[in-house]
Amino acid sequence: MTGSGVAEPLLDIRGLKTHFATEDGMVKAVDGVDIAIGRGETVGVVGESGCGKTVTAMSVLKLIAMPPGRIAEGRILWQGRDLVPLSSAEMNKVRSKEIAIVFQEPMTSLNPVYSVGEQIAEVVRLHEKLGRREAIDKTIEMLRLVQIPNPERRVHDYPHQFSGGMRQRVMIAMALSCKPKLLIADEPTTALDVTIQAQILDLLQDMKERFGMAIMLITHAMGVVAETAERVVVMYAGKVVEEATVDELFGNPRHPYTQGLIRSIPRIDTAALNKPRLEAIGGSVPNLLYPPPGCRFAARCRFARPVCTEAPPELREIVPGHKVACIRAEEIAR
Repeated sequence: MTGSGVAEPLLDIRGLKTHFATEDGMVKAVDGVDIAIGRGETVGVVGESGCGKTVTAMSVLKLIAMPPGRIAEGRILWQGRDLVPLSSAEMNKVRSKEIAIVFQEPMTSLNPVYSVGEQIAEVVRLHEKLGRREAIDKTIEMLRLVQIPNPERRVHDYPHQFSGGMRQRVMIAMALSCKPKLLIADEPTTALDVTIQAQILDLLQDMKERFGMAIMLITHAMGVVAETAERVVVMYAGKVVEEATVDELFGNPRHPYTQGLIRSIPRIDTAALNKPRLEAIGGSVPNLLYPPPGCRFAARCRFARPVCTEAPPELREIVPGHKVACIRAEEIAR
């Protein structure tokens, strides 16, 4: 078992610190993160904007701009091999072929001057060593797999000719074209309406079962995590503050920040009865140029005591499989 409780993880992030140099100083966007993902597992990484979710994902594939960004410390073990020291050429053999990523806004990820078929076929030809005709055939097969109608014709269309939901399906087809073992889905439904969101999440689940891959699902929507993930990692201000199975996290959240996130979820079952107001977490995220010395959530926490500002709390296992970075976790359990 690893520190995150996953036996022989596919991906094992240990003590990751990713910093960005700015004119005002060094921003510690990710500051000591541990995340493990097992084979075939879906792990949700949640938290509000700016908590470090996307930077963590981009660090795994070394897609952050270097400079100004850099991986200051830590290891990113992919099937036991550390990706941090690898060169760009070595990482190109890992990207798409072994670890693929789907971004939240496909229109900025797809090249507008090439057909979607050309863009998917390029990935296939690079990693699968197929000829042009075979690559196009594989592309049509993938478009059909992600339920794009009439793929033989649409393979020649350009990104602007697709709706937002269809463009996201194209991105998923591209990401899965080489049958990766891990898919990083970075807020893949954020720009889509609710109906299309559900379709994309169902598609990801179907593709996961079809290919037997693991998924790292990055989102700020707790409802999405509840529906799709098996385990949840909650991040706040560059750190992991809680980790547990979905049932344990939603049934017994132990960190005040996680409790606040869950209380902010709209409840359909109570809306028609007493229509309670959604709770908001007061205050704002600390400036990561000058992070506070103790718990980074203390200034917004209703349970905070003076001791909370003295030293950063350790992420500790309070019950098997449930970790919390809060010195009062046992007292404030809901």
